[in-house]
Amino acid sequence: MAKFLEYQGKEFFKQSKIPIPEGIVANTPEEAKAAVLKLARPVVVKAQVFAGGRGKAGGVKFAETPEQAGILAREILGMNIKGLKVKQVLVEEQLDIVQEFYAGIIINSAQDVRGPVLMFSPEGGMDIESVSQDKIAIMNVDVIKGLMPYDTLNLVASMGITGKPLRQIADIVFKLFKIFQKMDCRSLEINPLVLTTDGRVLAADCRMAVDDQALFRHPELGIKIGREFLKEPTEFDLIGWSFEASDFRGTSYVAEMATPEEVAQGGYVGYHGIGGGAAMIGMDALNRVGLKIADYADTSGNPTASKVYRTTKLIMSQPGIEAYFLAGFMMANQEQWHHAHGVVKALREELPKKPAGFPVVLLLCGNKEKESQEILKEGLADLDARIEIYDREYVYDATFIAGRVKALVDEYHEKSVS
Repeated sequence: MAKFLEYQGKEFFKQSKIPIPEGIVANTPEEAKAAVLKLARPVVVKAQVFAGGRGKAGGVKFAETPEQAGILAREILGMNIKGLKVKQVLVEEQLDIVQEFYAGIIINSAQDVRGPVLMFSPEGGMDIESVSQDKIAIMNVDVIKGLMPYDTLNLVASMGITGKPLRQIADIVFKLFKIFQKMDCRSLEINPLVLTTDGRVLAADCRMAVDDQALFRHPELGIKIGREFLKEPTEFDLIGWSFEASDFRGTSYVAEMATPEEVAQGGYVGYHGIGGGAAMIGMDALNRVGLKIADYADTSGNPTASKVYRTTKLIMSQPGIEAYFLAGFMMANQEQWHHAHGVVKALREELPKKPAGFPVVLLLCGNKEKESQEILKEGLADLDARIEIYDREYVYDATFIAGRVKALVDEYHEKSVS
């Protein structure tokens, strides 16, 4: 899913007239100080990352003055929260809160639902996961009938909300669903939705994710890669995504897993898996023998030879990798000669650019296996590289295959040193 930072999601709230606190995004401590001067009130400095649990991780702090906000922003910027680096903070007005609520919508793919599920709880906040079921109102939204204002009014009232806040909250929940629907969301949450001492109801937070398959309908979002991506995509990632975006025949998932600086430290392999689960097996086997993957790639679902070729070329383009590993740990019913043709063409073009003896380990089996093995062996026979090719005899022996990759990498090191 394409995820959005809190401040980005709140822009959609603002457009839909869901009340939000006044806030300013800051990229530096100096910008955080300037934001407080402009807001002219005490603030909360909030880390902007694609992850929950920011408060418990120390990514949400309160400041009374511009100087204090600058100090706190300096502490938060650069933090790692659940493996994600904080590059921005939201400097937002402090709220005098009376009560916290939770409102959210998700897609439930279960056979008896298959549609949006609307949820509301009078007990929002950091520990929403531990709220008992009797404190959460749930409504399966009929996708044909849609949602009416009285539906959200009844939903909120069922949790004991009365008086002026009832209509305010119900209106926000109704507008929340309209955003969810318009933007093709997979999930959209406000936690907490707050009631303040002066009677305002505001969305104090936002978590938003849009369905990857609907991104073509929203070019205005500027999403560069149409799948869940938690970091700013690199040039490698963008090239890899272009294979998938321009050709829907089979899967070609490619993502950079290590920076060029990390790869230069040694021990990294250009990784090319076939099939999601099988690819994970090969990756785990490499880790167990002390090797690391520079990229994660998966070509499966009967991709064309051209798609496999482009993926292999991209993997081989990574400077500093010490081997190329085609990890076909599955008896694929796809015609594997497409893989064989694509890999051979790419390696014939890229191996001459690598030092002599560059390690290549290929495991390929499944439908058209005999023909595929012949293509690999004949097509790569004259190249100056250490190439080992395996078939179905080793499809369940990830430990052995990973051991061969490790042995060839070690041998490659020794020759480089000498």
